Amino acid sequence: MLELGAQIAADYEGREPLLVASLKASIVFVSDLARALPLVHGLDFVELAGYRAQQETGGQKGIRLLKDLDADIAGRDVLIVEDVVDTGLTMHYLCKTFRLRNPASLAIVTLLDRPYRRLVDDLPVRYVGFTVPDELFVGYGFDLDERFRSLPDLHVLKHAGEK
Repeated sequence: MLELGAQIAADYEGREPLLVASLKASIVFVSDLARALPLVHGLDFVELAGYRAQQETGGQKGIRLLKDLDADIAGRDVLIVEDVVDTGLTMHYLCKTFRLRNPASLAIVTLLDRPYRRLVDDLPVRYVGFTVPDELFVGYGFDLDERFRSLPDLHVLKHAGEK
């Protein structure tokens, strides 16, 4: 975490970035990252939910914004803090939404990355904690059916319902 904080601080020296975390899984990561970031910064949250569209749209998955930002991001350096970037569809939606609000810059910080699963090529993933295999993680904010979020570190779930 200290390495990510130092790298971000070097890149944003003299500026005041806004960390935007998606609820709920990113809360532990953004808390640790904010403490490891040795520069003045803001903090805000969004909450997204996936849904399956109605039959008329072919049953495709979509994304809904449940909680929007409180801060105005026009002219701000925005760092989206995400627990894991996988297919990139959620981050693509969020980046597209934020770009319409004219931030000075937009980048993604992710704890876990799975670039081999990307369905979107142009994501601004600039800071990566770990590149991980396609396994299910719990703890450190990650959950399985709202369970295991409070474990103090990451665990690979070996069998459904088992930590």
